[in-house]
Amino acid sequence: MAKSVYIDGSLVPADQATVSVFDHGLLYGDGVFEGIRVYGGNVFLLSEHVDRLYESAQAIRLQIPIPHQELVAAVNETVQANDIVDGYVRLVVTRGAGTLGLDIRKTSHPIVIIIADTITLYPEEIYENGMELVTASTIRNHPGALNPRIKSLNYLNNILAKIEGTDAGCVEALMLNHNGEVAECTGDNIFIIKDGLIRTPPTDSGILEGITRNSVIDLARDAGHEVQETALVRHDIYIADECFLTGTAAEVIAVVSLDGRTIGDGTPGPITRDLMARFSKLTRGLPAS
Repeated sequence: MAKSVYIDGSLVPADQATVSVFDHGLLYGDGVFEGIRVYGGNVFLLSEHVDRLYESAQAIRLQIPIPHQELVAAVNETVQANDIVDGYVRLVVTRGAGTLGLDIRKTSHPIVIIIADTITLYPEEIYENGMELVTASTIRNHPGALNPRIKSLNYLNNILAKIEGTDAGCVEALMLNHNGEVAECTGDNIFIIKDGLIRTPPTDSGILEGITRNSVIDLARDAGHEVQETALVRHDIYIADECFLTGTAAEVIAVVSLDGRTIGDGTPGPITRDLMARFSKLTRGLPAS
């Protein structure tokens, strides 16, 4: 457990890190967050995550009370205070305490919270053998209601789909958008490979534009692979040669079946394994072969 938590400008003991029960982040999910990995004591792609946090906040008219560089420094300070070498940062900004109502004008100043701790990943055997997915009946939020590119504190959409996945014995679940197209999984972006071509849903398919997603796209293109951001349907996954997910916690992980249909030969494919190795080299300095 984290020893210290940054909250409202100060590091405090974790058991003393509290927010008001009237905070609109608690009452209404009114706030934004980022999940960020730490490798070797260094916070991975921190500036990109903080940029996205500010963009999410701007989209919901939430004013983050400290400037970008000060927030970056606060994250690094929190990581160092908790002696995190390999772990995870949860960076949260809530609307702040207010009245029992939706009016944001009746809230106090926004609260910045930074938690740095260890992280529990998927079991090692899933990275080695690949994971199974099912398609959730819960669709991704309609972008006309709540744009999925906003990483808000209201994750009920993802949670309901995750429940469907766990009920089916899977650790992840695929979510479709309002058009019946592939969007993403409950916490990860999705890619397929067919005849050497890597494809992934575009940002207008109702996905969160993942920081790890974009990093892996760059790695794939640097390795000479063509990557297309294009609309997909489940049929494309069913007939794919390979499939993999990307995410802050998941990193890069193969998918070997969807809805009981085996993908490829039912094992992590060569391009997926290569990208897993390249991502490990990028983040941990491990050899890529």
